[in-house]
Amino acid sequence: MEIILLGIYAFFIWLIFIKFKLLPWNIISQVIVATIPIIGLTALILVLNIVAPSSHDVRVINYVVPVVPRVTGRVTEVPVEPNRPIKKGDVLFKIDPVPFQIAVKGNEANLHKLEQQLKSSSSQVQALNAKIELARKRVPQFKELAESGAGNSFDLEQANADLAQLTGQLAGSVADVSQVKAQIIQAQSQLADAQWQLDQTVYYAPANGTVVSLALRPGAIASQLPLAPVMTFVEDEQWVLAVYEQNEVRKVKPGQEAEIAMAMYPGRIIKCKVDSIMWATAQGQLPIGGMYITAGIAPIPPNSLAVRLLIDGKDKGIFLASGAHGGAAIYSDSGKAIQILRKIIIRVGAKLDWLILKLH
Repeated sequence: MEIILLGIYAFFIWLIFIKFKLLPWNIISQVIVATIPIIGLTALILVLNIVAPSSHDVRVINYVVPVVPRVTGRVTEVPVEPNRPIKKGDVLFKIDPVPFQIAVKGNEANLHKLEQQLKSSSSQVQALNAKIELARKRVPQFKELAESGAGNSFDLEQANADLAQLTGQLAGSVADVSQVKAQIIQAQSQLADAQWQLDQTVYYAPANGTVVSLALRPGAIASQLPLAPVMTFVEDEQWVLAVYEQNEVRKVKPGQEAEIAMAMYPGRIIKCKVDSIMWATAQGQLPIGGMYITAGIAPIPPNSLAVRLLIDGKDKGIFLASGAHGGAAIYSDSGKAIQILRKIIIRVGAKLDWLILKLH
């Protein structure tokens, strides 16, 4: 763009000083003619960098999910292929479910056994309650007979002994019921865990995306080791980040117009809108307790901030490869009159992407 402006300027200088000789071409005019474009272009570019900042570092980043099975077992099926579109909920792989089905059936049988035991213990408690109720009625009867002389004291003592024995048996039976109930709760938890493990033998795609680094095959053992994923899943959701120096984003706000030119689409300008500025960087975090957690989803150069851009208009849905790079320009709410220069510059740069500068 600067070359174009200089060419136009040189043309008018030629017309004024050489062609029509409207002004004398001497040392003074030559110094003035040489100074004006230097000062003018410098001022124009400095203002343009404020009202329409550009970036040569635009990154396309996808969420990457290392796929690690939640249970260990032999793989029976891998119905997906690498680098092919996958919908959310599609089966990625299956693990032999037989050992887990056996565990579920075993826990179901144990739970059923405990439930029957609970019924038996509960029936015993009910029977003891009935006997105790009857024994409590007999004690005053034998007492009344003994006091009137119609009965003997032995019968009264026997009735009291029977009541105490039944009360002790009831306490034991109630304790048995409580113990069985606790065992049932534990068995239910074990059954739920066994059922959960059985469900994990089928691994589904967590989102729309693509599988890469697929090394899993039927017959292999899929392990729960976090550092040994069986495949890598790349989600379709993307982040388009434009990296700027910190003093370049002073006028950048969400919703402003932006344009990007990606090398994978030579000559094409992709319309965007500013989503937000990522104000947190790794350099702004203080490690506490020996732990250092980096912010963001990609390393950002020192003294820089990333601006997230959203693809807008007719360009929504355009395919951008993860890891693609390009350039960007953001058009602020100021300096609308000179922003056309930035649009020309980014379009000229996009045309240059057609050039493949290598000799082999």
